[in-house]
Amino acid sequence: MAYKNAKDYLPKELLSEVQKHIQGVLVYIPTDDSAKKGWGKLSGTRKELDKRNASIREDYKQGLTVDEIADKYYLSVDSIRKIVYGKK
Repeated sequence: MAYKNAKDYLPKELLSEVQKHIQGVLVYIPTDDSAKKGWGKLSGTRKELDKRNASIREDYKQGLTVDEIADKYYLSVDSIRKIVYGKK
């Protein structure tokens, strides 16, 4: 994370108010919770995994064994079981 000078970003009135409480130290300002995205939402990874997991569940419904599915998707048997028997 790069250092940013508050005087370049905050209005003078707000900077003056902040300086009444803290000066000369680095302060982390967290992201507003409403602006946060879930894991993989921005990159599309979550969507890809959801699609893959749906395919795994469908293969299982079609009669493939857990071992066959693990080989097909290059995942462990335990991972396949979690996907197949987990909630969704």
